[in-house]
Parts: sequence; C-alpha cells; structure tokens
Amino acid sequence: MAPAAGYPTLRVARPANDLAALHRFYCDGAGFSELTSFDHNGYQGLILGIPEAKWHLELLREEGVRAPRCNSDEHLLVLYMPEDQLWQTAIDRMQHHGYKPVRSHNPYWDDVGMTFEDPEGYRIVFQRRAWTL
Repeated sequence: MAPAAGYPTLRVARPANDLAALHRFYCDGAGFSELTSFDHNGYQGLILGIPEAKWHLELLREEGVRAPRCNSDEHLLVLYMPEDQLWQTAIDRMQHHGYKPVRSHNPYWDDVGMTFEDPEGYRIVFQRRAWTL
C-alpha cells in the first residue's frame, strides 16, 4: 500500500551513547544510509535511513549525559520484507558484520522474522512478510 499523497515523514528519535558503534550496526549491518549528521549546541547525532523513504532514525548524544540502556526487549524497529531474497540479503549482511540474532521476547516476531539487538539494547526485526494493513 502506497502512502497517501502529502503523508508526513516519520522520524523516530532516541538517545544514544556510542554513535560510532550504532553507525556500524545500522549502516554496515542493517543496510541503512547515513542521511546526515550534526554537532551543535552540545548535541551530536546521526540521521539514518533508506534514501527517498518517508521515515528515518535519529540517534542523538547529548554532551555530559549518559543515555540509559534500553529497558525493554519489546522496543523494536520492524522492517517488513516480503521478498525472500531481500530478507536473506539483510540477514546475511547482519551476520557477516558479526551481529547474531536474538530470540524475541514475543514469539510472534520469530515466526517469520529475525531479531538483532543493537549495542545499546534496542532491537530491529527483519520480518519476512508483506505489510498488509
């Protein structure tokens, strides 16, 4: 299903500590691109995503502040990948870069997907099915 014309862009923003490790996880491993980065007023950040997609992920580090580790195994980014080859390529890329799958807290995500945990405890699920809503 294509988004409606004029649909807003979604930015998911979260605090972070180790931007270099997260860049490796999301760009080298998950295949995102670095859309931009910034360093201003005591904040450093990365904005990652897929070029031309209507969503992106912002990872933000505040000078002098230690962001808490993710406190829930249910804190998920879910990418629906209905094409088997696309899904397998994503899984192979994650594993090639040394990232190991983890068991999902909710077994639903393991039925036709694979979950990986980033260096700060947040998780990404590569779901091998189409988004149908």
